[in-house]
Amino acid sequence: MSAVGTSPARTAPAFALPERPRRPLVLVVGVAVTVIVIAAFWSVDITWSRLGELPAAIVRYTWLMFSAPDWSKLPEALWQTWRSVEMAWVGTVLGVIVATPLSLLASRGFGPAWLRSALRLVFSVIRAVPEIIFAIIILSMTGLTPLTGALALAVNGVGTLGKWGYEAVEAVPQGPIEAARAAGGNTVQVLRWGVWPQATPAFLSFWLYRFEINVRSSAVLGLIGVGGIGDMLTTYTQYREWSTVGMLLIVVIAVTMTIDAISGAVRRRIMEGARVR
Repeated sequence: MSAVGTSPARTAPAFALPERPRRPLVLVVGVAVTVIVIAAFWSVDITWSRLGELPAAIVRYTWLMFSAPDWSKLPEALWQTWRSVEMAWVGTVLGVIVATPLSLLASRGFGPAWLRSALRLVFSVIRAVPEIIFAIIILSMTGLTPLTGALALAVNGVGTLGKWGYEAVEAVPQGPIEAARAAGGNTVQVLRWGVWPQATPAFLSFWLYRFEINVRSSAVLGLIGVGGIGDMLTTYTQYREWSTVGMLLIVVIAVTMTIDAISGAVRRRIMEGARVR
């Protein structure tokens, strides 16, 4: 007789592991990307054996530029840097004037669907084209002047400021907007009293950040001859006057870092307010 309360031994059920999901499309895409990358490396006309000489060349030219910078051209460098900053400022102001109303019309709820889609497409196309391409197109009409650089920065700024603007408008809380509409406000009044007071800090921050970008881009635009510090860099680099090039780079770095620091501090004050001590 078996003992009371005993039960036959139970065997643990066997669980089958799930099959690994098959994703042939992912495999095909991965192989295609790998082939494209390898083909790109092989098709580029690069003397790979010279890569070993690159560190020594960097050290050599760094020494030529910064061991004894030629400060005799400093007044001219400061003047050309000021022209670059002016170019960046004018480009920023023009971009803000054009992009701000367009960004409001491109926002969801404040413009017809066809207009929103068209404006967002224009913003995307503009952002896809570098400033230097716009400058090359514009210089055929305005010539090699700082105005060419300012207009190129303004056009490119419309693309970025327009996108940032409509994203900021669509991110504001809906309470004040609904209140303005309930009070009988039209679209302009809703934008003025329901949207703009909330979006102003973001817009000011975007404008300052775009100015920072334009300061750096203005130096690059000078390489095609529209004036500014980039024009001097091109000239003295072509003549292999490395001591002057080193001085120009020091000026560019110092001015750019100073403007970035000041603009960053102002942007933080706008977005975060005064810090309590």
